[in-house]
Formats: sequence, C-alpha cells, structure tokens
Amino acid sequence: MVNIYEPVEGILEQWPVLAAVGSLEVRLAETDAEVEAAQRLRYRVFYEEMSAIPSPAMKDARRDFDRFDPYCDHLLVVDRAIHEDDGQPKVVGTYRLMRDGDAARAGGFYTADEYVIGPMLATLPENFRLLELGRSCVLKSYRAKPGSMQLLWRGVMTYVQRFSIDLLFGCASLHGTDPDALALPLSYLHHFHAMPERMSVRARPELYVDMNRMARETIEPKDALRALPPMIKGYVRAGCGIGDGAVIDRQFGTTDVFIYVPVSKIDPRYKSRFGNVAN
Repeated sequence: MVNIYEPVEGILEQWPVLAAVGSLEVRLAETDAEVEAAQRLRYRVFYEEMSAIPSPAMKDARRDFDRFDPYCDHLLVVDRAIHEDDGQPKVVGTYRLMRDGDAARAGGFYTADEYVIGPMLATLPENFRLLELGRSCVLKSYRAKPGSMQLLWRGVMTYVQRFSIDLLFGCASLHGTDPDALALPLSYLHHFHAMPERMSVRARPELYVDMNRMARETIEPKDALRALPPMIKGYVRAGCGIGDGAVIDRQFGTTDVFIYVPVSKIDPRYKSRFGNVAN
C-alpha cells in the first residue's frame, strides 16, 4: 500500500509543507495572514460551533487570539481544492505549537495558567526539549472525513522530529463544565493513565477539581475510551500520562486535563502510523 501520509520530499529543507493527502496538506503558517486564518478557524469552532464566550475584541475581529500566539508556530491543515476570497487555500484544521525557547520569550507556557508545572520542569534533564500543544481544532464538516486529524498528528510528529523534541505536554479539553457529568472519562484518566507521581503536575489550588469520581473497579475501560473526545483518545493511544486534577474553563465551556507525552515513550504502533520519530 502507498503511505498517503508520506512527508513531502525534502521536508527538512522545504518548510512549511509537511505532508499531503488528496487535496489536503499540513503546513506551517508563514505569514500574519495565515496565522489570522488559523485564529478565524479557532473562533468559528470554539465560539460558534461550541459554547466558548469571546471577549469584545475577539467578537469584533471574529478571531480567537491571546498573548501567546505571536510566539508560537501554527500548524495548518489546508484544503487546496477550496480557496478563500484572498485566493489562499481554505484552512480546515490547526494546532498551536510552542517550544521552550518561545515560552521563555512569551513569559511562560500557557499551561501554567491552569497547572503548576514547575516541579515537572525541575525534574527534567538539562537541555530537554519541550513542546507545548494547544488550541487544536478541525472544522466540523471535516471531522468526519478521513485525513484531517491524521494530518495534524502527522504534522506534529514531523515537527517533533525536525526539532528533536523530547517531551510533549499541554491542556486537553472535554466538552462541558459539570465534572459529575464527566465522571466516567475523568475517573478513567485518573485511575488508568496517571503520570509519574514524582513529576508532581497538579492543577493550581484555586482551580483544582478532583478527577477521582468513580472507583477504579467500577470502570469499564472500553466504555470510558468511547466517552473521550478524539483528541484525548489520540493522546491516550500514544501513551500519555495525565496530571492530578482537572480545571473548569468557563470561557471555553470545557473541563481541562493535563497531558504528558515523553517522545521516547510513545507507543511504537503510533510512531509507525504517523512516521518515525527520533527517540
């Protein structure tokens, strides 16, 4: 079989295009206009399709943005068969990527707004290379189509290899703000996928929500997996660890969990599916 997620030839020299399948390609944003296209997609998904509450400035601009955006790389899935009014291919998926050097310039990681990550950072080897993942979304009409989510993951894995990343982490979201309604997935993540205790990543005290809402023996893992959103299910299949405590994000209408993915520990089946990643 032909590997439809094979990287574009000469990828390390030919940024920003990372991979393609059919009319879809995954690439890095190179211009302010492309970053704004990603922000418009985020606004459409988070604020129009879902229940996030925009600030007045976001509502006027019809873009989702924050102080971290200028310091990040923005991964895009574009449909080359459909063009916007400015002639550019339509952006149908996006992921925000921030390396540790970029975080230093930004004044810290976005994740630190919800989780105490200092103890984790202090345990990491010197020169460990970090990548924070966030603001991921795919346009509703493309979520059921094969390719979009897979291309985002392929793009992330190629980026990881290109920059010799050692650790992926960030916040991932479950829809809804009632932790009791999310008891099954939260408890499953807590009991079956807790990250190493020595890392001590815990939700900030004023935001902490206990994830242990069901006894381990009452959980059927297959049912719990089905209750997870696709993004978190992907992290679990890759072999992620989950931090201690969830955080309710009222603005986005979500319940967030901390995701911890050492690249060296990524499940080999996941690596083979989305490309070889250096350990």
